[in-house]
Amino acid sequence: MIPSEALIRLAIFVAGFAMLASLEVAKPEAGLRIRRLVRWPRNLAMLLINTVVVRVAFPAGAVAAAILADQRGWGLLNRVELNPALEMIFAIVALDLVVYGQHMLFHLVPVLFRFHRVHHADLDFDITLATRFHPIEMLASMVIKYAAVLLLGASAVTVLVFESVLNLTSMFNHANMRLPEKLDRLLRLIVVTPAMHRVHHSFHPSETNSNFGFNLPWWDRLFGTYRRQSVDSPIEIGLPGLLEETNQSLAWMLRFPFRSRGSEN
Repeated sequence: MIPSEALIRLAIFVAGFAMLASLEVAKPEAGLRIRRLVRWPRNLAMLLINTVVVRVAFPAGAVAAAILADQRGWGLLNRVELNPALEMIFAIVALDLVVYGQHMLFHLVPVLFRFHRVHHADLDFDITLATRFHPIEMLASMVIKYAAVLLLGASAVTVLVFESVLNLTSMFNHANMRLPEKLDRLLRLIVVTPAMHRVHHSFHPSETNSNFGFNLPWWDRLFGTYRRQSVDSPIEIGLPGLLEETNQSLAWMLRFPFRSRGSEN
């Protein structure tokens, strides 16, 4: 499974990206401040860098952690007997809760937010924003994911399914795509929608610290971090003090977390 895991995820990413990008162009929610031909290569370059960095540090991916846990009998699900389908559902929901907690952690811990700010400093909200994360944040995320998989004892197939679904939903909820209001309300019962996640990228800090979910929308409601809509319409995307287009180059994104507060530019 390990050799094909990367190919499966790549195929899902390419198919999902093509479909959602087409929908963005057909029915966008808002105009973009920076042209796609300028902005997309920068954000997609971050994806390429992160893929290389993570593969060097974790050659086999999180699926390897699941295989190791199975071989050693580690983790909760390797010690209890559950129906396979129920086990997969439980593991996927549990892993999604970990992702929610991790996202909140990256907002609440200042040193972690320095890296996560690269994601929030984008001036636009579209599908490529789902690929814009600093490499160090991605490495930290992999450490958390490895630990969660080992403690949970999720199967390799479950981890592959979870990562593939999370990949798709992350692109979906970052898409600059307008959904009918009734459909958006219905979808928010089972998945984070673009309108819901757009609030999280609001200029206002109180809104940035809400709607942390990436896949399932339930955790925000359960833990009191849900915000139905922004006070602004349209929502201004970005971070206070970082609204200049010059602050968007690939080199700037990579060095941004290491700059002092007084030298953001």
